[in-house]
Amino acid sequence: MSVKLPPLLVVDDEKNMRLSLEAVMADEGYEVRAVDSAEQALRLLEQEDFFMIITDARLNGMSGYEFLGQLKQKWSNLPVLMITAFATPKLAVEAIKAGAIDYLAKPFAPEELLHAVARCAERHRLILENQELRARAGEPYRLDQIIGESVKIRELRQLIQTVAPTNATVLILGESGTGKELIAGALHTLSQRNTGNYVRINCAAIPETLLESELFGHEKGAFTGALKQKAGRVEEADGGTIFLDEIGDMSRPLQAKLLRFLEDGTFTRVGGNQELRVDVRLIAATNRDIIDAIRQNYFREDLYHRLNVVQFRPPALRERADDIAVLAEHFLKQFRITMNKSVRAISKAAQQSLTTHHWPGNVRELRNVMERAVILETTEEIQRSSLPDFHLETRLRKGELSSALAVCSLEEALFNFERDLILSRLEQNHFSLAKTADQLKITRHALRYRMQRLNVNIDAGPDEDTAEPARKDFP
Repeated sequence: MSVKLPPLLVVDDEKNMRLSLEAVMADEGYEVRAVDSAEQALRLLEQEDFFMIITDARLNGMSGYEFLGQLKQKWSNLPVLMITAFATPKLAVEAIKAGAIDYLAKPFAPEELLHAVARCAERHRLILENQELRARAGEPYRLDQIIGESVKIRELRQLIQTVAPTNATVLILGESGTGKELIAGALHTLSQRNTGNYVRINCAAIPETLLESELFGHEKGAFTGALKQKAGRVEEADGGTIFLDEIGDMSRPLQAKLLRFLEDGTFTRVGGNQELRVDVRLIAATNRDIIDAIRQNYFREDLYHRLNVVQFRPPALRERADDIAVLAEHFLKQFRITMNKSVRAISKAAQQSLTTHHWPGNVRELRNVMERAVILETTEEIQRSSLPDFHLETRLRKGELSSALAVCSLEEALFNFERDLILSRLEQNHFSLAKTADQLKITRHALRYRMQRLNVNIDAGPDEDTAEPARKDFP
């Protein structure tokens, strides 16, 4: 990260010294402001930011040491380099105690001065970078990161805004890659707890034997390797939000302890007897069919009802086909900038391929596809040949169909089946309407009518078929 430094402030009542310091610093690329008194410097500090101050110890009016005292009260993090012609070890100690970062005796070699200034410049850059990183960590998600203009996404954003200010427990159900973590993060960011910690745990990524300790902490000697007491993540989240992702993979014994925690916010560390209490908002998510998990006795029904105060169901990407082009453009812009590529648009053939794919991996899959396309593309437009052929992903969809049908109404099931069948045949026939209609044993006019009703769009004229360019195959 390249950080532009604010100016450096020189305070010296000797004009020649001010001019000399200005010249030396300007030659090294530093911007400099120079004043002849501490009083003038204090007025300037109220109006402008500086990355450091160089001041003489002896000044007309307020001395350099008194100046340091004033700075310590209002600008305690601003580094100050003190210079003086009357250097003694005692004065040097006094200057450092008063808050100076360094002390130089006149006459000094320019290299000494430049080295001290360079250290302060680097310190300032690191502070700014750390502040930026902390800001990102403190507000990891924003509502505008949930991209799309379909009715379902607009309703989702509105529900987040409605629920976020409350302390309601939230359960997010949806397929992998639909943005469950974005929803959880936005709920925290828009809540009154946003100044507290936002703690995330992936229940599927932590071994079952360690998950309880990770969540609730442990006492020294609770198990082999527990060499000291360790606070759990719920304690870390006190006053904030904890997000339990993939909660459907949590063991039933731990589910019982989580249920108790949800009832009144109390818990005990592993190996401990002391009952502890925290104030935490809990958000949980899973991509499993939670009702099926309850029926098979994998998930506690009482925990489900306790978690399910407010439920979010982010739609699969295939259920909001109108957003595919919007998301693709968003990812194109993102990767074009990060990779410094000249790719500016998506060709019509590539758009057609993107909008007719069923996206079993949802938004995450689309993001990966666009990253690959930007890497491979050598022209200013994403060509269909830079996209994967999607045949493996199409086979994934077949395995998902039976579970999807289990929760659909008859009308939804028929709609999805007809749309998936037509999309699959179009892909098989390289988007040839004539070949697809012939294979389905219907007229091309009937195929077009069904495609319009099912919101399946391809760029073929009324009497022509699309031709697919040669595809690049990569291992």
